[in-house]
Amino acid sequence: MGLVSVKNIKQAAENLKGVAERTPLQKNLALSEKYHCDIYLKREDLQPVRSYKIRGAFNKIKSLSKEALSKGVICASAGNHAQGFAYACNLLGIKGTVYMPSTTPKQKVEKVKFFGKSNVDVVLNGDTFDDSYKSSMKACEEGGMTFVHPFDDYRVMEGQGTVGLEILEDTNNIDYLLVPVGGGGITSGTGSYFKQESPKTKIIAIEPEGAPSLKEALKKGAPVELSKIDKFVDGAAVQRVGTNTFDVMKEVVDDVVLVPEGKVCSTILQLYNEEAIVVEPAGSLAIAALDFVKEEIKGKKVVCLVSGSNNDIVRMQEIKERALIYEGLKHFFIVRFPQRPGALKEFVNEVLGPKDDISRFEYVKKNAREAGPALIGVELTDPKDYQGLINRMDKYGINYTVINEDPDLFQYFI
Repeated sequence: MGLVSVKNIKQAAENLKGVAERTPLQKNLALSEKYHCDIYLKREDLQPVRSYKIRGAFNKIKSLSKEALSKGVICASAGNHAQGFAYACNLLGIKGTVYMPSTTPKQKVEKVKFFGKSNVDVVLNGDTFDDSYKSSMKACEEGGMTFVHPFDDYRVMEGQGTVGLEILEDTNNIDYLLVPVGGGGITSGTGSYFKQESPKTKIIAIEPEGAPSLKEALKKGAPVELSKIDKFVDGAAVQRVGTNTFDVMKEVVDDVVLVPEGKVCSTILQLYNEEAIVVEPAGSLAIAALDFVKEEIKGKKVVCLVSGSNNDIVRMQEIKERALIYEGLKHFFIVRFPQRPGALKEFVNEVLGPKDDISRFEYVKKNAREAGPALIGVELTDPKDYQGLINRMDKYGINYTVINEDPDLFQYFI
């Protein structure tokens, strides 16, 4: 079908009046100074459901016939799409069903119920999203309901494309647009609007390093299913981009940048501490990518899409730990101490630097502490101190294994 049409995106904008917020496009002085350019943030984290997903979900449901609406709508999601879907159903007074994995955190389930009120039923089914998706499709076929896809639908893309419309109504002469990519709905919708209304703008799609589904699809020339992904950036970690969205993205995306999950975590903390902006992992992707294009964007006008802020507070400890590891400030070791008195004391007094801190210590073998290896986490104040720590362990004959460098051990212990 080609690009999403400007006419349909403008119609979606009319449909969304009074429903989705017209979110601000804010110039960020700190980021602009840091990267020597003009950086603007499109704040979709300020939507009523704290992400842009309300745009596509509402536009899709609004487009359905009365007959289709009378049979109800259904979706499968454990995140932002479920909340946008529920919010839309409640606004329109339409019966909806959301399938979510049984492993979904209670906070997310309750949020969907809050937005959907009595119009939405939540069905917890299966251990994974794929389980829920299959069950929802079966229920959809049996009940004659309409499935509202989180991204691979032109009506959904049209709704997401209104983000691009608002950006270009608020400012022009944009050199770069950085957009996070999961299944591709926001990138294809907003990208289509830009390619037709601001063709000189370079569109950079940002993916988490552990789920490069678009990058791999572009290499192969068609969507491919990744056998394994890192699900940490849950709002953008998909095994396969959409078929329809890929057809659009291959025409509108100029470049793809992969961002390590650790960098995502550092950016979340930076935005919270320095800007008082709370974002979810996917919401930080565009800003996290700035370090990877900093030479290219000097002196340019850049827009970063902040896609959402549905972050669970219980994840903050993991986010902090991943950030410290990425920045080279936290390191984990399996240490086998020599069997003599004072070995641990020697490690603390002679091996650790004056500013190094033991942040974790536990014996791996609980019933043989005198002879068993210990798991030790060391937190540094400067990543340059790491080599000195390694040199001192070698000098004092410490028998150790670096866990950070072994993915299997790291997953097992950390």
